[in-house]
Amino acid sequence: MLRPVPIVLALLLAAGCAGTGDEGGGDTGTGGTGPITFATGRDTTAYLQPLLDRWNQAHPAEKVTLLELPEAADEQRAQMVANLQARSSRYDVLGLDVVWTAEFADNGWIIPLERGLFPLDRFLPTAVETAVYKDKLWAVPYTTNAGLLYYRTDLVKKPPRTWAELREQAQAVTKKHDIEGYAGQFLAYEGLTVNFTEAVQSAGGQVVSPDGTKVTLDPAKASTALEFLQRGLREGWIPKESLTYKEEETRLAFQEGRLAFARNWPHAYGPAIGRLGGKVGVTRLPGLDGPGSSTLGGANLAVSASSKHQQTAQEFIRYFTGLDNERRVLTEGSFPPVWTELYDDPELIRRFPYLPVLKESILAAKLRPASPTYNQLSLVIASSVAKAISPPFTESADDVAASMRSELEEIIRTQ
Repeated sequence: MLRPVPIVLALLLAAGCAGTGDEGGGDTGTGGTGPITFATGRDTTAYLQPLLDRWNQAHPAEKVTLLELPEAADEQRAQMVANLQARSSRYDVLGLDVVWTAEFADNGWIIPLERGLFPLDRFLPTAVETAVYKDKLWAVPYTTNAGLLYYRTDLVKKPPRTWAELREQAQAVTKKHDIEGYAGQFLAYEGLTVNFTEAVQSAGGQVVSPDGTKVTLDPAKASTALEFLQRGLREGWIPKESLTYKEEETRLAFQEGRLAFARNWPHAYGPAIGRLGGKVGVTRLPGLDGPGSSTLGGANLAVSASSKHQQTAQEFIRYFTGLDNERRVLTEGSFPPVWTELYDDPELIRRFPYLPVLKESILAAKLRPASPTYNQLSLVIASSVAKAISPPFTESADDVAASMRSELEEIIRTQ
């Protein structure tokens, strides 16, 4: 149930009309009410429409229409950017990948939001950080995410905590059983950037500073991360087929019993249990000397600067990120919610046993840099790593790490 907006706050929203044009790039203001459109990636679990129907029944004059964009994040971003650059009012509420916040804010495509409207103190703090840029709140956390290590409990007695243990166990399993060892997302796209970034973090390093203004990549730690992946592919406990894997291919390979270990997001848990039953275990990603660090994922909700109904859009976001809906995000959509208390709910833990591990992974996860040029940075990282881990491995890890650092510095220097 929505909490009433305080009268003073409502007046502040209306008064913000004149100022929003400068910061948000539009001249429509925050006072507009009326029907809105919610643009987001394709709903593959069909859980969204019932939530929208509940809003529409209570707000007949401010109905929300779901506009599904492509499933692939790159295609979603391309369509949103084209719309926002044209200053079209077709989109009101935007479902943004957490790495887009800085870019969309910097370009004036979304408006800053009033922190007091949302119970941010009850959200996971790492999730809130993804919605903040230059000390302003530009979106509201809707889902969060962290990479996990899936493993076969019937083949592995104790899950690995380090890369050395993962290597040893993967090699032992592949020798004893007709199954491959370990795979992540190793195709040259954002998923490879994430996997490499996690490896660097799990070796004690960092690629770019959190504010996106400085390359912090230590070539030695980057080489260590690359060598971990190179070694697995050379020795065969990482199958070469995984060089073509995105999230879906990794999920299918694990749940079909072709992998003993897999790095994936929490959405892969339900299908894996459905196929493998009690043979599925989940733990934190391993690291160089102990548990590793995931890269934070998820989605935030923002208001288009060109929306004509920005007040309704903000009220809808308050409703959609409320506690009741966030519970449904998990139970009906299988996405990690942003409310901290849901991870400690005994009933939910019985249904989703991985929640305590996921909470620990999210709180230990690192944000990708809040940079308006993140897309360029990611392309450089993915293409560089792809060179290093592709057979016949003619690119040395040291050379690739040094070259990557130079290219990243050039992008940040000219941003």
